[in-house]
Amino acid sequence: MLDKFFSKKFKGDGIIWAVFFLLCIISIIEVYSASSVLTYKSGNYWSPVLKHFGLLVVGFVCMIVVLNIKCKYFKIVTPFLLLAAFITLLWVLVAGQSTNGAQRWISLVGIQFQPSEIAKGAMVLAVAQILSAMQTERGADRRAFKYIMIVCAFIIPLIMVENLSTAALLCLVIVMMMFIGRVPMAQIGRLMGIGMLLLIFAISMIMLVGKEDTSNNDTKLAITEQTVEAEIQKPSKLEKIFHRAGTWKSRIIKHLDNKEISPYEVDLDKDAQVAHANIAIASSNIVGKGPGNSVERDFLSQAFSDFIYAIIIEEMGIIGAFVVCLLYIILLFRTASIANRCVNTFPALLIMGLALLLVTQALFNMLVAVGLVPVTGQPLPLISKGGTSTIINCIYIGAILSVSYSAKKKDEELGENDKNKQVKVAYQQA
Repeated sequence: MLDKFFSKKFKGDGIIWAVFFLLCIISIIEVYSASSVLTYKSGNYWSPVLKHFGLLVVGFVCMIVVLNIKCKYFKIVTPFLLLAAFITLLWVLVAGQSTNGAQRWISLVGIQFQPSEIAKGAMVLAVAQILSAMQTERGADRRAFKYIMIVCAFIIPLIMVENLSTAALLCLVIVMMMFIGRVPMAQIGRLMGIGMLLLIFAISMIMLVGKEDTSNNDTKLAITEQTVEAEIQKPSKLEKIFHRAGTWKSRIIKHLDNKEISPYEVDLDKDAQVAHANIAIASSNIVGKGPGNSVERDFLSQAFSDFIYAIIIEEMGIIGAFVVCLLYIILLFRTASIANRCVNTFPALLIMGLALLLVTQALFNMLVAVGLVPVTGQPLPLISKGGTSTIINCIYIGAILSVSYSAKKKDEELGENDKNKQVKVAYQQA
């Protein structure tokens, strides 16, 4: 009885299941190790990891529910998710809760979540549905591009105001989905050209409007009457819209500053995250210190979230870092293999979009941790300690597993055709 129950509920591709469980195991171990600051604040050694484990359990239950829904029914929720994403993104701009200077959270019925997480899944669903509905023998109809841009115009700018990196990664995923969905290359080329111009404009506005924090702990300036008046002045409308510009400007300048400085000259107060992440990686000595033996977790802000990959390198060494990276690559290639076997384009485009969403975010988080790109607030999917993002990432895996077993496959279609031919031959012979 139990064997039948588990075979019915735990459906889907075995390799995707294995990658998911391995990522969850790594997540529990590393969150337990990297949450020393939260442990100190709560006074409970087990509290942070137990909360994270509880979220993984909730995510696992949601994943089981989703994987038991046939992929053809995912189309039904697309308009509802888009509407919910639009409303909640407006809500967070008006009355959202601020964390680390970013207004990204809202609370509904006591549950705190980021609307951008809902918006990402809704956009992937919408783009997959548009591209699949407008496929022709020569590729996607040219009108598909217009419809995708209309949907993006309602969602992307609302994400961009508070979370530029998430908006940029989502745009990248949508462009890759259009390439996979055979949108005419001329349209994609024009989009990328316009995108580059908009990027230049955005960076220009950030550098123009943003106010970089140039304060130095060693230099104490006297507060004059003019300074006090400047502090109490209300920000302009432009400053309200680009209130995150100062943070973005500082990150860009710091990343582009290639000036070599000695370890003794590093300002651990101003550049704490980057500095302690570098120390964690350098002190790993290639082989790592072993699980639970991190030192920098006590000094590195968001060690359990944005910079958990640096802690993984410190504890597990280069091999551990390579294994984590390899798991995401396996997830992407296995999903691509499943998508390639799908007869219909919607499930194939859907799971490729979801896999790209997870893997691009993971790779970007890793690049931040090792200092190759500017610091952002992107967690490592399925590993970093999170709230609703952990649950939603589990739902994405559930959707991929659902397609892996419920979507019609090419080999199945060939088998049905062979059976039909055999029946016809037998009928003719009779």
